Amino acid sequence: MRIEDLGYGVFFESNRKRLKLDGFSIARVIVEHKGVYRVINQNGEFIAKITGKQIHNALSREDYPAVGDWVAITELGDKQAVIRGILPRRTIIKRRYGDKDKTGENNEIQIIATNIDVAFHS
Repeated sequence: MRIEDLGYGVFFESNRKRLKLDGFSIARVIVEHKGVYRVINQNGEFIAKITGKQIHNALSREDYPAVGDWVAITELGDKQAVIRGILPRRTIIKRRYGDKDKTGENNEIQIIATNIDVAFHS
């Protein structure tokens, strides 16, 4: 399998170079559960975590990887990886949830999926 088979293309590669992440492997997030991510690339599937620096720099939930994201990773032994950066998203499906503020708006954002090219196929 090639990463292009998973949807990787020119948009993501140009952003990878622009962000100086071209020294890392690229993988796609396929599962997220409580801060642990399953990612996939041409070398297989990995269990991945983000760095403490990324957690510290995150301003909102949108700054964390989501299903569909392309991420730069360092592949470790035993199918483990560290996520070093998130490539910009082409598309994002999200919803508001949580307690309403004074204006009646929900405060929190939940990312459902990113970089969706096809939602339904017959």
